Amino acid sequence: MKISVCGKGGSGKSTIVTLLANEFRDRGFQALVVDSDESNSGLYRMLGFDRAPVPLMELVGGKRSLKQKMNQPQVLTQAEIWLRDIPPEYMLEKDGIRMVAIGKILQSLEGCACPMGVLSREFLKKLHLKDKEITIVDMEAGVEHFGRGVETSIDNVLVAVEPSLESITLAERIHNLATGSGVAHTWAVLNKVSSAEMASKLRQELSKRGVSVIGAIHNQPEIFEACFEGRPVHGGKARQETGKVLDFLLSEAKSRDEGKRNDLEQSKPKGDIENMLESSSIQVP
Repeated sequence: MKISVCGKGGSGKSTIVTLLANEFRDRGFQALVVDSDESNSGLYRMLGFDRAPVPLMELVGGKRSLKQKMNQPQVLTQAEIWLRDIPPEYMLEKDGIRMVAIGKILQSLEGCACPMGVLSREFLKKLHLKDKEITIVDMEAGVEHFGRGVETSIDNVLVAVEPSLESITLAERIHNLATGSGVAHTWAVLNKVSSAEMASKLRQELSKRGVSVIGAIHNQPEIFEACFEGRPVHGGKARQETGKVLDFLLSEAKSRDEGKRNDLEQSKPKGDIENMLESSSIQVP
């Protein structure tokens, strides 16, 4: 399963990514976190790493080299990418959580982030996951990544929604763009919620816009303090709230798998004996 987390700047995307990764890990999954946000540089601290991984951008020769390859059919030479293929300096691992980073804007006048979007799209497209492996992508703020086609290989889009009209209207836009990208499963996760009344208001406004809510994470001082001090985010009560989001995602994935198996069984050609039995008029008591 590949999950992207997106939304407006400051809505708490990285916090939700971290909480999801921890919860998946605690349930026996191998969680790969992909840092696809070229601006935010603190995700690795939230996950408990003491340094950031070497960006995958360097694996393909850096930004200048990638710019020259952008119009080519393939940026990455491999037809398939498995987690075992990624060199350790480009993928950190700790306590069942792995992390890779696409690249960052580090200098003024460096140019646009388009090459990073191209790399994100191709990496996710070629990335193959084994059973019990999950990928969670921390997207850049806004919607530009939809224009670059990054979501074309994503199974589920989660929109972080904070209590603001801007966040609500952006969630509607993201829902429409995800649908246009071929993503059939887009849901909102409320964040920084101060009360049950506020959560209810957000759900109502999002429902009017055709966006379903699958969970809510309330305001917690511990999370703000951890982010301020650069410590790992553990969540406290937020972990229980994140667990409900996971319950929903895993249930949906199970239902889809069962539906695919049923469709496959129905599409199988019937054997001679089955056809004979169906065409026979013999009634078995």
